Amino acid sequence: MIIFDHVSFSYGARIVLADLSFSVDFSERVAILGSSGEGKTTILKLVLGLLRPDSGSIIIDGEDITDKTEDELRDVRMKFSIVFQEGALFDSLNVKENVAFCIREYQRLSENEIDSRVRELLRVVGVEEAIDLLPDELSGGMHRRVAIARALAASDPVMFLYDEPTSGLDPINADTICRLILDLSKDKRGFIIVTHKVYDAMKVAERFIFLKEGAILFDGNRDALRHSTIPQIKIFLSELQRP
Repeated sequence: MIIFDHVSFSYGARIVLADLSFSVDFSERVAILGSSGEGKTTILKLVLGLLRPDSGSIIIDGEDITDKTEDELRDVRMKFSIVFQEGALFDSLNVKENVAFCIREYQRLSENEIDSRVRELLRVVGVEEAIDLLPDELSGGMHRRVAIARALAASDPVMFLYDEPTSGLDPINADTICRLILDLSKDKRGFIIVTHKVYDAMKVAERFIFLKEGAILFDGNRDALRHSTIPQIKIFLSELQRP
């Protein structure tokens, strides 16, 4: 379980999260919604210990990680597989070597075993045919799927974290990524997806947390979100009316 206990965080003078408290079970499918700059990605970075809160505590699987060292955070981070929006692939490496990079970093395998593992991961995300391509030869959707394969190569996670996984993609590729997210959670591993695209969040998540001005404006299921009378959420939901 992930627990945020009265967490506050600022970038300089700008308050991003203000006395935020919530918990998420590892098996839940959660979407964190909100406009740009509302602290959605910051929450993911706090979960991984990439940022530290100004105040409050963050507890992961029963451990308070707030003051852990980098070495101590390694085991915590291995519980998660994360795909950051800005997590670009290495331009000079082909798809195979991008995914193999993480395998070599975290596991001791022979080259044959690495090749087999890379192909298995690329099959999982549906892009095995792109194994020899360079990143600039990939479509946006393929690029995102390779990034997910690389994240999977780093660990055997208990939970997935996705930062704007469908941002910048056309509807067909966005739908492919949404289906992949659901496929990867079929074995009861949950996920947190951070997005401003409520249309895609509705396809995959079961619980929705809406951030506004550093606080939680809404926390509930799909039906409660659809019927919310909160003005800010009604405006946000207008995306669902698109053809």
